[in-house]
Amino acid sequence: MFLELLRRRNPALLSDAIRLHQAGQLPPNVYVLDLDAVERNAVTLGSEAYALGLRPFAMTKQIGRNPDVVAAIQRGGITEAVGVDLECAAADAAAGLTIGHIGHLVQIPRVQAAVAAELKPRYWTVFSEQKAREAGEAASRAGYVQDVLLRIVGDGDSFYTSHEGGFPSEDVVAVANALDKIGGIRVAGVTTFPATLFDRDAGTVRSTPNLATLTDAKKRLLDSGRREVELNAPGTTSTAMLHTLADAGATQVEPGHGLTGTTPWHAVEDLAEEPAIAYVTEVSHLWNDHAYVFGGGLYVDPVLSGAPPTRAIIVPAGGGLEDSITLPVEMPAPEAIDYYATIPLSGTQVCPGDTVLFGFRPQVFVSRGLTAGIANVGSQSPRVTGLWASNGARPLQVGQHDYALPSTTSTGDL
Repeated sequence: MFLELLRRRNPALLSDAIRLHQAGQLPPNVYVLDLDAVERNAVTLGSEAYALGLRPFAMTKQIGRNPDVVAAIQRGGITEAVGVDLECAAADAAAGLTIGHIGHLVQIPRVQAAVAAELKPRYWTVFSEQKAREAGEAASRAGYVQDVLLRIVGDGDSFYTSHEGGFPSEDVVAVANALDKIGGIRVAGVTTFPATLFDRDAGTVRSTPNLATLTDAKKRLLDSGRREVELNAPGTTSTAMLHTLADAGATQVEPGHGLTGTTPWHAVEDLAEEPAIAYVTEVSHLWNDHAYVFGGGLYVDPVLSGAPPTRAIIVPAGGGLEDSITLPVEMPAPEAIDYYATIPLSGTQVCPGDTVLFGFRPQVFVSRGLTAGIANVGSQSPRVTGLWASNGARPLQVGQHDYALPSTTSTGDL
């Protein structure tokens, strides 16, 4: 669904990706990100969030924690990150973001609590008293008091499978009072996920019962005499949803796919954020009237279940977007390793090395996909700013070559 959105709203990214791939500056299996569009999206989201009294924490897992993109987000005014896990937080901190939130969705492992405390996150979510004690001990050893958020659960709340856990919402006051007695921590507020979800039938985003649970829990805590209570409300965050979250009492939001214009809502309606990410690969070989294209990053986030089959743009050597054809793709089965995807050709002429472009909602950090930021998209001089692995690290170099990137390109060129 996002492929046609890219063709309509950001064709320059597709055109520049073709040029850079054909020039040998982009390998296959790489997500390309329009740095200028990401920066504009950060300005749009951040300025509205701040105006509403919301603190935005950027989620970077879905873009492979790319440091060049992190720099674009910072230039756009969002300076804090949420680490979905400790590794995400460490990568974001190394790239220059302050860590605003850790422990949610993934709790911090006991043996790594001291590492998490070294980051001095603004907030640390706990699902249990045991995790609260681990956070308190680590913070005390690091010489500070850690603000924690309570993951809470109310009747009727819904969670993705294996995301469950937290404190009963009806006990929130008693839990907060008990945890405040633990050295090294202070209960600062509540959180859940998802607070909002895309409603496919309605074609829009709606609040979940979880958000009402948060609002009620915040009221209980305030009524008990607490002066300030944080309400962290992640899920399908775009500028269009910020007023709803603020009205529900939210104080923190966590844009992720909103920064690249790839929330489910963006797939069906033109929102303020621009689409800013595409997947670039190439034809490896032909067999039985199928083109086999290199994979590695072909994890399509299933949040848009029931979406039309994945399609891809194929561009011949020396050609541009105007010379392309668009064909349906037979994606690897979920239980298969995505070495390749196959494209039925039905006699269509395709050659090994031809550029192939996808547009889908990614989760780069769970894949073997690479990422590359492109600066000056749509100009006469688009430029790859660096090539990064899916965890935000530099990929393996072979000799003096970094996947054929010119040796002069670097993050510092930004």
